[in-house]
Amino acid sequence: MSLLVVGLSHRSAPVSVLERASLAAETQAKLLQDTLAAEPAAEAAVLATCNRIELYADVDKFHAGVAELSTLLALHSGVGLDELTPYLYVHYEDRAVHHLFSVACGLDSMVVGEGQILGQIKDALALGQGLHTAGRLLNDLFQQALRVGKRAHSETGIDRAGQSLVTFGLEQLAAGADVADWARGKRALVIGAGSMSSLAAATLARTGVAEIVVANRTRARADRLVEILGQPGGTGVAAHAVEMAAVPDELTRADVVVSCTGATGLVLTAEAVAGALGLAFDPAYAAPAATVPVPPADPDRHAAGEVEKGTAGTARQAVRRATVPAQGAGPVRLALLDLAMPRDIDGATARLDGVRLVDIESLAEASADAPMAADVDQVRTIVADEVAAFGTAQRAAHITPTVVALRTMAAGVVAGEIARLDGRLPDLDDKQRAEITQTVRRVVDKLLHAPTVRVKQLASEPGGAGYADALRELFDLDPQTVAAVSRADLNDPNRGRS
Repeated sequence: MSLLVVGLSHRSAPVSVLERASLAAETQAKLLQDTLAAEPAAEAAVLATCNRIELYADVDKFHAGVAELSTLLALHSGVGLDELTPYLYVHYEDRAVHHLFSVACGLDSMVVGEGQILGQIKDALALGQGLHTAGRLLNDLFQQALRVGKRAHSETGIDRAGQSLVTFGLEQLAAGADVADWARGKRALVIGAGSMSSLAAATLARTGVAEIVVANRTRARADRLVEILGQPGGTGVAAHAVEMAAVPDELTRADVVVSCTGATGLVLTAEAVAGALGLAFDPAYAAPAATVPVPPADPDRHAAGEVEKGTAGTARQAVRRATVPAQGAGPVRLALLDLAMPRDIDGATARLDGVRLVDIESLAEASADAPMAADVDQVRTIVADEVAAFGTAQRAAHITPTVVALRTMAAGVVAGEIARLDGRLPDLDDKQRAEITQTVRRVVDKLLHAPTVRVKQLASEPGGAGYADALRELFDLDPQTVAAVSRADLNDPNRGRS
């Protein structure tokens, strides 16, 4: 069995495709269950964030696995396979490990070095564990990815290379000014009360806004977020919760709006924002921005797991530039930060006078133009080292159940021979019997020691997977015994603990 990942992200697909392909929580669960039911997959996990959807699986056939996982992603995302395929990337075995470790370190994020992805990887692992779709390989992989990500943040200055999307978004809204100076005294409206919205509220509080209003579909969650903001020892910002129905009124008093909900449609339309600012609404603002068609990717490169570059990549950059509407004229009266996928705020609001809009799409473009920090190279070295170590450990782990089964069989042979000796020499006293037993065990241990140590060394090297099969064949080991050892190891409560 081998690791395979099929996915799409902000690096391979335009936002218009990503927001249509977003997966709700219940859809993710169904995708995992259907993946496990598919013939090529034995394990599955899905990593779904605002700017990526990736399906990981342990498969026994590469081409069949790619075809099945691609089809399942298209089926559950609601985007047709023909339309989705040009934007998919494929990574296999060590390249798949390298990809996830890079993602965990923030190297593949819109804002390089942001740490929120670690929580999302942890959630993906928890979902796979809860549904029992993540087995030995994916448990080990995701646990190790979390450790690698934490190591990158603790041993390097990758945090200086980028911040969370919230911080980066506020910097873009401030347009070069100091964020604290820009935010001081402003009234902020936060729409949503999930993890990203909570982070946005806390960040706004730290920057020095005068007041925060939280609106959420479930009022209890908004109240809880307000309670957290007001806890002793906090920022001391004035905060209160409102119903979603109050958003139009709150919009008339807000200076900054941050929105990140799970809504499938727009939360703020251009017409609503224009009304809040007392502007006459021009229906032409609602017209969709022109896009540049993206040529389809070479199917051979898709199958080989390469992310398309060159012409297709250039065209995707053109899509980003073409779909970001020109900012409205005049001083900024309302700053909008849209962190949702699909988007919460109509892109046409940016054409309104006095409105500045920053969304996932514009963040991606701004981040791509940002200089890379020197620490990124150090993180890449960490990732490369960890990928090599993970491969070695996995190959060694593959042989371990077979070695344990061999030693178990040998112990059974010793026990059987001692029992036969007891029948033939019943007059042996306990001391004599113990000495004979210990001698036989030492002989067996010495005979097995060198071969088992050597086979573990050989199995840990690239191409060493066949040694376990050879060992089982040479010693006629029962496959069920080997499988039982593997299951016992996987169910060890201490397994996977950092």
